[in-house]
Formats: sequence, structure tokens, C-alpha cells
Amino acid sequence: MHMEKTINFTVIENGIQIPIATRHGSYPSLMYLLKEELQLESFGECGGVGRCATCVVTTKGISGNSALKDRNEPVTLSKLGFHEAAIRLSCQIHITADLNGAEIRILEL
Repeated sequence: MHMEKTINFTVIENGIQIPIATRHGSYPSLMYLLKEELQLESFGECGGVGRCATCVVTTKGISGNSALKDRNEPVTLSKLGFHEAAIRLSCQIHITADLNGAEIRILEL
């Protein structure tokens, strides 16, 4: 029987480190996990389509395909003047083993 490994990463909100333990595919995206687990107001307002940029985070230690930006993400971020690889829309990051050990910092916009 295949045992699914727990995915552990750290979220930093307002300087507070919050350890997160979850499983692959437990939420449609990182945005939904953050919104629900941290009860974030006005976060992810477009519902995860990568257009509103209310779910911007900085990332450290994400690997694999999860580190790649595609679809609307680069365009939405560049409209706001964000061009750094570490700045991401959390709605475009899937909950996979690529997040294990990562650090996610919620940006206050």
C-alpha cells in the first residue's frame, strides 16, 4: 500500500512563523490552504485564476514543476512590477511534494 508522505513547510505572516503539515492535493492550490488555515481576509479574491494578485507570496525552497510560472501568473505579476522569480501568486502553486521544506512569506500589498 502506497503511503502518502506529509508535506511540511513554513508560512510567515506578519513576521510570525507558522508550520504547515498537509498532504498532496489536500487543497486546489496553496492560496486555498493559506486562506482557510490562516483565515486571511481579502486574500485570493479572484478565486484562483491568477488575475487579481491578492494572494502574492515570496517563496524559498520550492522545487520541481512548482517553481515554474505559467498561464496568467507572469503577466499579472509584471503589471504590478514584480519580476523576481521568488515572487509568486499562491493560487498558481499546487500542493505537492515540491513544497516540502519550503518557506512561504505572505506579502502585504
